[in-house]
Amino acid sequence: MIQRPQGATWSTRLQTNFSPEQLADPHVAESETILRKCVHCGFCTATCPTYVVLGDELDSPRGRIYLIKDMLENGRAADSETVTHIDRCLSCLSCLTTCPSGVDYMHLVDHARAHIEKTYKRPFKDRLARSVIAATLPYPSRFRLALGAAGLARPLAGLLKRVPFLRTLGVMLDLAPSALPAARGAKPAVYAAKGTPRARVALLTGCAQPVLRPEINDATIRLLTGQGVEVVVSAGEGCCGALVHHMGRDEQALQAGRHNIDVWLKAAEEDGLDAIIITASGCGTTIKDYGHMLRLDPAYAEKAARVSALAKDVTEYLATLDLPEQGARNLTVAYHSACSMQHGQKITSAPKQLLKRAGFSVREPAEGHLCCGSAGTYNILQPEISAKLKARKVRNIEATKPEVIATGNIGCITQIASGTEIPILHTVELLDWAYGGPKPAGL
Repeated sequence: MIQRPQGATWSTRLQTNFSPEQLADPHVAESETILRKCVHCGFCTATCPTYVVLGDELDSPRGRIYLIKDMLENGRAADSETVTHIDRCLSCLSCLTTCPSGVDYMHLVDHARAHIEKTYKRPFKDRLARSVIAATLPYPSRFRLALGAAGLARPLAGLLKRVPFLRTLGVMLDLAPSALPAARGAKPAVYAAKGTPRARVALLTGCAQPVLRPEINDATIRLLTGQGVEVVVSAGEGCCGALVHHMGRDEQALQAGRHNIDVWLKAAEEDGLDAIIITASGCGTTIKDYGHMLRLDPAYAEKAARVSALAKDVTEYLATLDLPEQGARNLTVAYHSACSMQHGQKITSAPKQLLKRAGFSVREPAEGHLCCGSAGTYNILQPEISAKLKARKVRNIEATKPEVIATGNIGCITQIASGTEIPILHTVELLDWAYGGPKPAGL
């Protein structure tokens, strides 16, 4: 068992001892470079949600770095202790913002998860739960069907959670919404710009979002076309791959990436694209990383880099359009910055500035750097930690006494909405309303 580092504060860089044969693997070589940047300072522990909640060094980025180093350096299969602590990582990337040494924890933990997936045999109940998630959530029609079935089975949730083998299914039933909006929303088409066209963009419609909140894509199309931007929703577009990527299912994630790259570059070749707009920040972080994820694929490396360069969060793109300032709306908005937005993409001021420019009074909750506990599939696979983080996040948001909550990620919307009566909307829904769209139904 690895020794737990107790309060290490050394200034020397982490020493590694990989063999030349190990370093011939480009994934290992990259991880070794990342590991050697760590100086054991422990700044990451102060902003890591799992360390804040659990107080265990191995549930901090620094502790996980030691575990990953030990596993990779010794060329061994993952063990249950390593898997436990890596599984508890939210991939919120708060440590990326905090680290003074530039440790690329995101790609390090991605490699560790892929290694776990290849070398560790999980208990059957865990393999079943992960397989159900991977076969359902990335596919809107399957996801809708599953949620419909969950509505019928919800009375069984309590019973299922008492049976260890079926516990995850019970958690999934608890998380399923009591009602779904009718199947609708953006269809593959070209949505014409109003007035003089100024740009042409593609829109990622997503997988879970159009099932849970189709009005987000509707608002995005209205707002962009109203500002003279032509919007392309490409036929054949699919899940970005983020959900399976964070479960270590690399090949499934890469296939999703290759598929979307082909779809979007076809649209770019036809009439050009100024950007690929993403309204779920978790997806945006992954698409912006396609260039790295596919860097070793000679057929896709250059194409993936092109797509990553085109990818923009909707608020990041809107900030370039110089939207006109609107009169005060007398509505107080608590802005929740999704982790994938502020830590993954480093977009911090644009959403708040856009809301203020649109006439809203914006408040920022305390501990805004801490995750709400959604984190893709985390609230399904780690429900206890997720529930603690949700309660903490809701408490901080409600303390600002807002009339509405705004955020830029469907996972955060779903998670926070389950813990408060305050309406929560996507930032773009409020902006669409301010610039001539309908008042959001949530208000």
